[in-house]
Amino acid sequence: MTINRKKIIKLLKVASIIYLVGGMAIYFLQDFILFHPVTLKRNHRYDFPQKHEDISIPINDKDTLNLIDFAATDTVKRGVVLYFHGNKKNIAWYAKYIPYFTRHGYEVLMIDYPGYGKSTGKLTEEKLYDWSKLAYKIAISKFSADSLIIYGKSMGTGIASHLASIRSCKRLILETPYYDFPSVISHYLPIYPVRWMIHYQLPTYQYLPLVQAPITIFQGTNDWLVTYSNAKRLIPLLKKGDEFVTIKGGGHNNLYNYRLLVEKLDSVLRK
Repeated sequence: MTINRKKIIKLLKVASIIYLVGGMAIYFLQDFILFHPVTLKRNHRYDFPQKHEDISIPINDKDTLNLIDFAATDTVKRGVVLYFHGNKKNIAWYAKYIPYFTRHGYEVLMIDYPGYGKSTGKLTEEKLYDWSKLAYKIAISKFSADSLIIYGKSMGTGIASHLASIRSCKRLILETPYYDFPSVISHYLPIYPVRWMIHYQLPTYQYLPLVQAPITIFQGTNDWLVTYSNAKRLIPLLKKGDEFVTIKGGGHNNLYNYRLLVEKLDSVLRK
């Protein structure tokens, strides 16, 4: 009994140490865990096949916002899509989705977050919101708010939802959205008090009830990153006329492989 008790106490000590070390790693290394940017040199030239304009906006000595303005390919100009991408790489990774919008007569403005692509500066939640408002000013200088669609993908859904809650737009479209950041992480680390450890909240659930524009959500049932059950928590927050489109079998990064999404998106963009 004594030996077993000593073993149990030793195991508990080891488990406690592992738990504490793991918690410290999550707290201090969370930016490396959550965000996966690829930085580019300031003189990098994109070789996108679509006609585009590369825009850099110096904000201060350390911060520079870089965005790409993709031109519409349709002869009829319908408006502009303000696109907020996910947490990996940079604009180049998401440019493959641009034709789905430009073929319907929409320009697409896509920004890179601090540390992504040619954008510089320290990434913070407040800065994500501030930069989204700068991008909105550029978009609104080209088209009126009733011709502006705000689009968020994955991490960008919280940013897009916040912007749409404080600025007018034609529609808010969210691809693989989350209830908030802590709920996504807690799914994988239920033993930690993630809500008090993570610097980033991005509470989509707080913003959606404030959005006056129509909302369309796309979510796959086999999403391993933002689970279907997590995204479904947003449904009660939607107003009459909003849509939650379920893509059966869809994952986190392959929803454009499904006809339902493409047809529904086409229908929305034609309106």
